[in-house]
Amino acid sequence: MPEKKRVRVALLAGGRSGEREVSLKGAAEVVKALDPEKFMVRRYDPATDLARLAQDAPSIDVAFILLHGLYGEDGTVQGYLDLLGVPYQGSGVLGSAMAMDKNVAKIMYRLHGLPVAEWEMARPEDVEAPARLLERLCLPLVIKPVRAGSSLGMSIAATVDELAAGIKKAYEHDSQVMVEQFVKGREITGGVLGNEELTALPLVEIIPNKEFLFFDYTAKYQPGASSELCPAPLGEELREKAQQLALAAHRALQLRGYSRTDMILTEEGDIYILETNTIPGMTLTSLLPQAAAAYGLDFPALLERLLELALEGKR
Repeated sequence: MPEKKRVRVALLAGGRSGEREVSLKGAAEVVKALDPEKFMVRRYDPATDLARLAQDAPSIDVAFILLHGLYGEDGTVQGYLDLLGVPYQGSGVLGSAMAMDKNVAKIMYRLHGLPVAEWEMARPEDVEAPARLLERLCLPLVIKPVRAGSSLGMSIAATVDELAAGIKKAYEHDSQVMVEQFVKGREITGGVLGNEELTALPLVEIIPNKEFLFFDYTAKYQPGASSELCPAPLGEELREKAQQLALAAHRALQLRGYSRTDMILTEEGDIYILETNTIPGMTLTSLLPQAAAAYGLDFPALLERLLELALEGKR
């Protein structure tokens, strides 16, 4: 019998965002996990290899995008691959762009009746005089660059001076800055898998060590800085509620393939959606792979499923 043809995978990692190193670390794990008898993986770094990617496009079966932040998670690379006729895992241009823009995402959540914390968009003059923001919001407040990931440039302000400093810091990462009402509670995250038929994965609870105010960049990536519980220790009613919100957020942003929605669960049992990630971290210990493993998909099986969904979209 003829030898079964291996699937030719273009692995896109690196890029030009502040999350470049996270991307490269994840790519190394993906290469190790994909079965070389089934897949032939070729690496491309969009920071340097876009011309080579275009040249090789006719010989590529599917792309696996492992880019985080701008120029990778925001629809730009997705549009480039669409032009090249190369299928890829995850969401397309529109869904990627909406999810990446935290302001647009919150508008879409609210239009679909989903619970979100109140927010205001900052203005450059708020760095010197942020009192305007306190007309609708009250301290403490969360300050976020609108299109940055991994909590880059994010801070929590308990005073007016900290609010001004936080806005200034966020503007160093993006030209748009969001100021959001702080919601105290447990941070949980819900993964979704599928194209037309969606599956809500087991929830994960994220517990940063006590020295961290929130799940910031260091808490995310420094070994031992946070612990995760999967499945999250929630009652049946709260678990179902959170999973349904993850599914609803996925649909509201017109996503496909997979996503991971971060939420806050208050002591009163209310759940607020924070944001949705269209290209979650992809190492063995990342949050979505943990949830997939609890569901019954180990890391290699999860990667294969994502590639199947990408090719299913092409068909």
